[in-house]
This record gives sequence, structure tokens and C-alpha cells, in this order.
Amino acid sequence: MRARRSRRCAAAVGLAALLLSGLSGCGSGDDASDGTVTLEFLSLAWQEESIEATQALVDQWNAEHPRVQVEYVQGDWANVHDYLLTSFMGGESPDIFHDDASDLIDFANGGYLADLSGLLPGSLRSDIPDASWQTTTFELDSGESGIYGVPFLQEPRVLIANAELLRRSGVRVPTTDDPWTWEEFEDASRDLTRGDTYGVAWSMSEPVSQSVNLSLSTGGRIFYEDADGENEIRYGPADSAVAELINRQVNEDHTAPGSSLGMTGSDTLPGFFAGRYAMLPLNFSYRQQVAQQAPEGFEWTVLPMPTGGEEYGLAQGVAPQTLSVSEDSDHQQAAADFIAYLTRPDHAVDLALGDWMLPTSSTALADPAFTTTDLGWRTGAEVSQQLRPSPVLGVRGYPEWKDKIATPALQNYYSGADDLDDLREELADDGNRILDRYQR
Repeated sequence: MRARRSRRCAAAVGLAALLLSGLSGCGSGDDASDGTVTLEFLSLAWQEESIEATQALVDQWNAEHPRVQVEYVQGDWANVHDYLLTSFMGGESPDIFHDDASDLIDFANGGYLADLSGLLPGSLRSDIPDASWQTTTFELDSGESGIYGVPFLQEPRVLIANAELLRRSGVRVPTTDDPWTWEEFEDASRDLTRGDTYGVAWSMSEPVSQSVNLSLSTGGRIFYEDADGENEIRYGPADSAVAELINRQVNEDHTAPGSSLGMTGSDTLPGFFAGRYAMLPLNFSYRQQVAQQAPEGFEWTVLPMPTGGEEYGLAQGVAPQTLSVSEDSDHQQAAADFIAYLTRPDHAVDLALGDWMLPTSSTALADPAFTTTDLGWRTGAEVSQQLRPSPVLGVRGYPEWKDKIATPALQNYYSGADDLDDLREELADDGNRILDRYQR
């Protein structure tokens, strides 16, 4: 595979000159005159605690490995895909980079990612469950298959609830051992809707990932494989059950406000603190904002998302955060060694706590920090045991489908502008035309 590097580098020189300034040539991982290797690490840690934890581990590595030094580079989730694409095309990609599993398939098919299968220690391979490895293991269009990232952080979607309003309503409080069904959740939302308070607020400014991932809780998945192993979109009753529930809550039961549909999770927090919303379905890491911003004396709790039935448990899809090595790196083994160091169980604990997320490492997840009931850590850890790979992982054309088709279609449906037949036609019929283009 390394032979692809020189061909790609030569072909990209003209474009790279326009896209990147100061290029000195293709490749990364500079060697000093004394033989010291310098690896460039693009990190997407963004919370202060997370940045500090990551930088501390880089400093620790550098102190322990004087001949292999790692240079920390701060990246941004908002533009990481475009940044990496430009870097790959210009032959100046970082040796190691932070991303998430949903972004890897096209880079892997482009020949930009190193296959980590033979580069990682057995201890790391065995400590992360197979379900997590499935999120970064792909069969490429070329027929080759491999591991193109180390999944190291993940987060389920949970319900963050106003504890006082729960007590007043008298509803049964769900646990991971005895969660609400979706029907019980609808009933609880009705009981919690009183006066100016809505039972739940769905933040749907970015509706696609949660709509797809929560479909697993009712036996759906939206993305399937046909008899020939090709990806196809279906939108039957199991796939649409949660979307239909959200539509009912907003447009029929009025237990959820239509005004929250255009909001981000952060946008809903002021209303939550003011008692306007009793429950918020949010990613697990939002607990940090809740803990830091809640008024003094405000009581909140973390509940598992509902289930479609015992046969589905607490299933939901997830696309973990990942660490990958560029195919262009001259020091792939050293880069993989650094990833193994960064994701060692004791280090994974520090990284997860810094991001208010959960480690994929089974050993790290058993740490007392994640078994405490404080701040909902135990609930999240128990839900994480049943996470499954997001159905979108490994699907060529997913980003285009998400941006051009699914986002506007779901927003129109949730607002009541379109009906279910309209939604099904757009997601499946129009969507499959996009997927077919990538699978010719």
C-alpha cells in the first residue's frame, strides 16, 4: 500500500500548491539529524479538561521516549474533514489524527489511512470489545479489508431529567435494569406536561444521527445490505417508529415544543433550568454543561433512553471517536505505538473523564470513576455495554445523503410540514439513488 503514496503525492503537487502554503514536500514524521523521529498528532480535544489531559499524556510520552517525539496540534471538529482531505491531497497529513468512525470509510477507500491490523499490540486489541472494533473495520472497494482507526471514546444518548419534576409527577423512574418502553416514555411525557412545562424537548438542528441510531431500539436500522452485499436504505415501521413518536409528541400530543426542533442541545439548557422542559434527550457528554451551568440547588438526574422491547434491550447506534495513522506517515509503527500508549486503560480513563465520555476499553470502563452514581456515570457506563455500531458506518455516500436528503426531510417531518409517506420517499427512494452512485 505504501506505493500509493508516491503516485498520489506527485499527482497532488499542483493542487497542494494552491491549497496549502509552505509545503516542503510529501510525507510527515520528520527525522532529526540525530535520528530522532517527530510525529505530528492532530487532536480534536476541545474541552479544557480534555485538552489538558491529552497534552499531559503527550508530554509524558515525550519524556519517556526521547527518540520518538510527538508534536501536539490542536484541531477543530467543525472543519476536521476538510482539513484532513486537504492535507491528504497535499501530502502533508499528520502522522496521527483524531476523528470519529463515521468519517473514516471514504478516507480509507482513498488510500489515505494505514491499516492498523498488524501494528497494534494484542493487549489493546483484546481490551476493546469486538462491537467497537467493528466501527473501524472496513472492506474497501478494492477488496482489501483492515482496521483503519482505534475506537477509544464513545457516548450513548441519555435522558437528562429534572429530578424535582419527576418526583412531583409520580411517574416511575426508569433504570438500566428496568427502562421505560417507548410507550411508557410517551405516557411519562404526558404526565410531566403541565402548565408552561413540556414533558420533553427534542433538539433537532442535526436530526440524522440520532434518528438513525435510535432506530436500533425498535429493531430498525435504516441502512441495510441487499442480497449482493450492497448498501440500501429502507424505511419500514421498525425504522420509523421513533421518528413517528417524536412527530406525535410535537404535533399531536403537544408534550414536546416545536420551537426546540431547530435547537442544538446547548440551546435547550436554559429552558431546562427554568423548568420549561422536564426531560432532554442528549448525548452523554452534555452532563458537563448541565453540571457547570445549572443554578444552585437545581436537581437533575440521568436516565437511560427508552426501549422498543426486551428483545432490543438498550440498543442504540454509536460512532466512537477514533485515532488513526496516515498512510503517508514514514513511521507507521511508531505512530501506532503512540496510539497504544494514549489508549492504555489508565490513560483512557483520564481522556474519558476529561471529555465527560466513556472509554471503549473494558478495563478502563471498570474503573470506579465510571461506576459511581454521581453525575450519572454509572447509568452511562451500563448503557454503553449495549451500544452497537451505527448503521451508517462503512456506508459510502452517507455524508451526501445526510446533508442533501435526510436533514431537510427529517426537519420537515418533525415540524409537521411533511407526512410519513413523504419522508419515506425522500429517505429511501431519493437516498438510494445517491448510494447507487457510490456503488457503481
